[in-house]
Amino acid sequence: MRSRKAKRERPRRFAYRGLDRVIHERARLGILASLLAHPQGLAFGELLELCDLTDGNLSRHLQLLQTEKLITLARETGPGRPQTICRLNALGRKRLLEYLAVLEQVLVDAAEADPAVRPAAARG
Repeated sequence: MRSRKAKRERPRRFAYRGLDRVIHERARLGILASLLAHPQGLAFGELLELCDLTDGNLSRHLQLLQTEKLITLARETGPGRPQTICRLNALGRKRLLEYLAVLEQVLVDAAEADPAVRPAAARG
C-alpha cells in the first residue's frame, strides 16, 4: 500500500500549477497581454479602451499587478495633462511567458484528447 506522501509526489499531468492565479483573471490577462504587445507602455486611457474596463476596475487591477511587482506605473508630463503610463517589467514579462507556456500545454493536451480542439493557428 502506498503512503499518501508517495502519492502526492507523482507528477500531476493535468494539474497546471503554472496557471498563475494573479494572471489568470480575464481583466489582468488582458492588461498584461496589452502591455506585452506595447513594450513602450500604454497610457491609462489606452488600456481602458483596449481592455474594455471601467476606470475603477482598471485602477484596482493595476494596483494588484503593481503590488505583485509585475508592472510599473509612472506619472509622465508632457503637453496637456499628466498621464499614468503602465509598463510590463522584466518580472511581469517572465511570469506572463511562463503562464502562457502552461496555457499552451493545456491546448496541446486538449487537442490530443479531441482533434477538434486545435489552436486557431493550426486550423488555418
